[in-house]
Amino acid sequence: MGEYVKIGNLQVAPVLFEFINKDGLPGSELNQEQFWVDFEKLVHDMSPKNKKMLARRDEIQTKINRWHRENKERDFAKYKSFLQEIGYLEPEGEDFHITTEGVDDEIAFQAGPQLVVPVDNARYAINASNARWGSLYNALYGTDVISEKKGAYREGSYNEVRGGEVISFAKDFLDQVTPLKDHSHKDAVKYAVVDGKLAVTLKDGEITSLVEESKLVGNQGEYEKPSAILLKNNGLHFEIQIDRSHPIGKIDKAGVKDILMESTLTTIMDCEDSVAAVDADDKVLVYRNWLGLMRGDLTVTFKKDNKMMTRTMNPDRLYRAPDGEDFSLPGRSLMFVRNVGHLMTTNAVLDANGEEIPEGIMDTVITSLLAKHSLLGNGKYQNSSKGSVYIVKPKMHGSEEVAFANELFDRVEDMLGLRRNTLKIGVMDEERRTSLNLKACIRQVKERVAFINTGFLDRTGDEIHTSMEAGPMILKNNMKGSKWLQGYEKSNVIVGLATGFQGRAQIGKGMWAIPDMMAEMLTQKIGHLKAGANTSWVPSPTAATLHALHYHQVDVKKVQDELKKNPVNLRDDILEIPVAQNPEWSPEEIQEELDNNAQGILGYVVRWVEQGIGCSKVPDINNVGLMEDRATLRISSQHIANWLHHGICTKGQVLETLQRMAKVVDEQNSGDSAYQCIAGNFDSSVAFQAACDLVFQGYNQPSGYTEPILHRRRIEAKKNKL
Repeated sequence: MGEYVKIGNLQVAPVLFEFINKDGLPGSELNQEQFWVDFEKLVHDMSPKNKKMLARRDEIQTKINRWHRENKERDFAKYKSFLQEIGYLEPEGEDFHITTEGVDDEIAFQAGPQLVVPVDNARYAINASNARWGSLYNALYGTDVISEKKGAYREGSYNEVRGGEVISFAKDFLDQVTPLKDHSHKDAVKYAVVDGKLAVTLKDGEITSLVEESKLVGNQGEYEKPSAILLKNNGLHFEIQIDRSHPIGKIDKAGVKDILMESTLTTIMDCEDSVAAVDADDKVLVYRNWLGLMRGDLTVTFKKDNKMMTRTMNPDRLYRAPDGEDFSLPGRSLMFVRNVGHLMTTNAVLDANGEEIPEGIMDTVITSLLAKHSLLGNGKYQNSSKGSVYIVKPKMHGSEEVAFANELFDRVEDMLGLRRNTLKIGVMDEERRTSLNLKACIRQVKERVAFINTGFLDRTGDEIHTSMEAGPMILKNNMKGSKWLQGYEKSNVIVGLATGFQGRAQIGKGMWAIPDMMAEMLTQKIGHLKAGANTSWVPSPTAATLHALHYHQVDVKKVQDELKKNPVNLRDDILEIPVAQNPEWSPEEIQEELDNNAQGILGYVVRWVEQGIGCSKVPDINNVGLMEDRATLRISSQHIANWLHHGICTKGQVLETLQRMAKVVDEQNSGDSAYQCIAGNFDSSVAFQAACDLVFQGYNQPSGYTEPILHRRRIEAKKNKL
């Protein structure tokens, strides 16, 4: 790290100190000297509380482990009573509704897709911001949503057969969500706005209009010759784009060149699971990009097809309403920032005792400071039209940890001169102790909560670790059909609705992790809306554009209205531990499960540790690309650790599996010039050692988290390259 800058009793890494003083504080209406005084006071007051929380986690886990060892029969009533006695299962308390104010419409009222991107990658971050609007034609043409049968091939130059299939699909969409009176959009030869209504001329000269005229909300260009017709359905916009000189518009009877979908309403710019930020240099890159996003001036230059390109954030989109009034719609996604959780500390700042400070405290202070520039209008664009800052807080265990986050947000608001509850919180429901006590957790932040969600990988990782001593867990692929998971997914929505989220906050669902299987996504992911979620994670801007179709097909508000009528308590379902009853797996089944887990661990770890890539499309054992982040490691490493602990497999068997899968991963990465082979270098490969640590030390990792091992090994790999 080198020499620190001493400021008061803090020691700050020079690169961070300079960034805050030269970039973060100027224009923030804060005094530099006072900022550092207040930061030191915050660290002094909150760090001991942070440590106490983590000690409480360990204490609870120790008690649960002991109980399972002493109660092999596991009487459910006794188990539940025990969890209540140790404070793991909290009283639900009186009913209440959240009172969050100043929430943007994209969160409170609109339903639509959500991207999660590593904020250390400027190109990805800008792409995600700009994914507020996406081409439906491009999304269809370039993915497997359109079959390649009957000559509709993707490869090569423009294929008119495939293009025809795309156009037919898109016009079927128009007929479904904005139907014409007695006709199809396929019959249109001209679109115009006449007397405030959409006038659609048909090939025989007849003029028809929309069944629901209110779905027309604006246009671009002249009313008689519009370049775009703006329509709205279920709160989500899309444009029929018209240009008879365009290659596609030329061959369309009505001159339609594309359907532009309002797609990514919100994006989580991630400082956590999808980044590999292990030191001050890494953190400053994260913070610098976040500042650029908040000021609207983040740019990136890169080479594509042997051409240098510069990407910037999109401007707003301008329209004229049917009544003649001009208006605009956001050209960019509304941005959250995901801070790290309570666990990790950072050597970017040392406290008065020379100890690393909690990274989550630093994240809250600095990401909020940088977001203040948007609130003050210090750049081209403002993120929030309502004056709010949205911070997603992951990996919290129960209501006391959510209360800690609330106190931290209060303190940071006071420190930065922000009105109370400017900082909105997203509570990620990805730990068992939070799932079971979600109502109590929400109560602690009822004046600032703006988001809850579910996530399969992390949540299952915690499920396994919490009940590690209960017995060997079922096969990983069988988890999605388990009683606890079904209860968890439903309960999250039910509790959110019961506490007044509708019209105030988002209820989200997890990631579709297979970016190359968009046809399957269109079949399956609509289920998230039918379950009552008003947002759901997608792996790419293209996926967001396609997932947006679901929000036109399903009115989420109506679904939520129905769900609110019959709330049920699913706590007992969530408490069902997914232990295999008298497992009789064959040696082949056991080995297949180990192969799958080991390959997934190695495929992700090698990029994280050796190259600092926190999120990428990683091929699985069947060479299917999966969009992976750190949660992948948690579930896979905990699953193997559990099987090792209960004798389903041996350490020697697991080591042999890791070594054999290393050859598979090496081959899968053979086209990457920066890749360092693992096979044959097991003793010297830092990535392989990290993978072994994750598995063989998995039982003892705090809550089964991967960060301590990954950070240590990534720092080692960086030093090796110096």
